[in-house]
Amino acid sequence: GTYGKWSGLYEYELNLQVAMQLKEELQARGYLVYMTRASHDVDISNAERAQLAAESGSDILIRIHANGSDNTSVAGALTMAPSTANPYLSQEMIAECQKLSQCIITAFCASTGANNQGVYQTDEMSGLNWCSIPATIVEMGYMTNQEEDTRMQTADYQQQMVTGIADGIDQYFAS
Repeated sequence: GTYGKWSGLYEYELNLQVAMQLKEELQARGYLVYMTRASHDVDISNAERAQLAAESGSDILIRIHANGSDNTSVAGALTMAPSTANPYLSQEMIAECQKLSQCIITAFCASTGANNQGVYQTDEMSGLNWCSIPATIVEMGYMTNQEEDTRMQTADYQQQMVTGIADGIDQYFAS
């Protein structure tokens, strides 16, 4: 993971902060939430996370991340989904992953005002390639950008991020 030069936080710390808040928000909206980790003392692979999510009976898998770039001016949020050329997943699963990703990035950017970098299609992520339920990776912002790194540490912005992700999940299930 990346590291916030200005915040002093590691990505895994920010990710868990937001994920725990998202769990509370989703539970308040009536969702049953299964976490693949609830502490920093977890040592499981991305493939194992995908398998655990499916085995839990979950309908979707949301992976919370923060981005990094060598270019400190790059800012914005994106989601990741498999491409239509993905050799590991069915076309139906790919379409659902892309739909979930689109719903979340649209709602996330509407809630936060973040630059919408869209749905990045990749077949290089084991956490997506091993999924047997619709999955997405949410890159909430760039910890290598001073403004975003600082903003992502605030309670108000974290609530905006959580609301955006939860709204996107609502939209996915409503469509």
